[in-house]
Amino acid sequence: MTEPDQQKLDAFLGKMVGDLGAVATGALVVLGDRLGLFEAMRGGAEVGAADLAARTGTQERLVREWLAAQAAAGYVDYDESSDRFHLNPEQEQVFANADSPAFMLGAFEVLSSMWIDEGKIGAAFVDGKGVGWHERSACLFRGTERFFRPSYNAHLIQTWLPALEGVVEKLERGAEVADVGCGYGASTVLMAQAFPKSRFHGFDYHAPSIKRARATAEKSGASANTVFEVASAKSYPGAYDLVAFFDCLHDMGDPAGASAHVHRSLKPDGTWMIVEPFAHDHLAANLNPVGRVYYAASTMICTPASQAQEVGLGLGAQAGEARLRQVVTSGGFKRFRRVAETPFNMILEARP
Repeated sequence: MTEPDQQKLDAFLGKMVGDLGAVATGALVVLGDRLGLFEAMRGGAEVGAADLAARTGTQERLVREWLAAQAAAGYVDYDESSDRFHLNPEQEQVFANADSPAFMLGAFEVLSSMWIDEGKIGAAFVDGKGVGWHERSACLFRGTERFFRPSYNAHLIQTWLPALEGVVEKLERGAEVADVGCGYGASTVLMAQAFPKSRFHGFDYHAPSIKRARATAEKSGASANTVFEVASAKSYPGAYDLVAFFDCLHDMGDPAGASAHVHRSLKPDGTWMIVEPFAHDHLAANLNPVGRVYYAASTMICTPASQAQEVGLGLGAQAGEARLRQVVTSGGFKRFRRVAETPFNMILEARP
């Protein structure tokens, strides 16, 4: 056995301390989100533990420890002279502004679902049966919507749809649109609000998500041109000018079968917009901070969800453009291109 290099071991242990701190702090972020502690710190004014406890109906002693932990993590700022805490403008965008493209509390909620459902995933490692989306903790559904919605708010109407050939013009005139795997309907509602002359159909196999999507549309005033139905990616009805898949193709057991159904459901000049997690085509190029998060999510969420379905391809959240091209063109599509990207997503266009 080769003896470890002590300097390298010390450096690695230092990294592990940082990683352990991040894991531990994650639970406190979820707690602070649920109790409204971050929200109560909006505006940048300094607060003491007693102030924050009074604002949120919580217990001062525990709030003091929570604030100290957040300050140690660099998630809030601490003024030693006044013994008070505040969110700086950048921290506020991440922790207290749900409309910010940098908002991250949804991501922490997704990560909490990994811990809650770890036993189920462990069983799937052994029996190979996967774990369906409907079998997961509800915090996964909430967290997924909250994680992706800020990016959709920032890019969907302003950048992604305009990057598709001729699609915005159709939407402005009045088009039929299917949002497949719509979840809580955040993407569907955004498009419906932006293009009131078009009709939007949200489909998801998960009935509780469809119920939530209908409520979201009603609350946002988008119910007049939206309809949500329980249906799978291989069975949804209708003919469409645009079909959209937001961060869901890789979760499907039979993505090639879904591609073939999209092809059948499109009008002759229709477009399929596919939003997928950003990934390069080769594993080595994905060994970076974003890839670290996405490979973890793929292990604990995406791949088991696929394996629980028919075929169970297990495409994974880091499939990459080349592999996605194979899946899409196997369904009959002749034209395929990447039209936009962000650090978290790539936006693909497929046409018959």
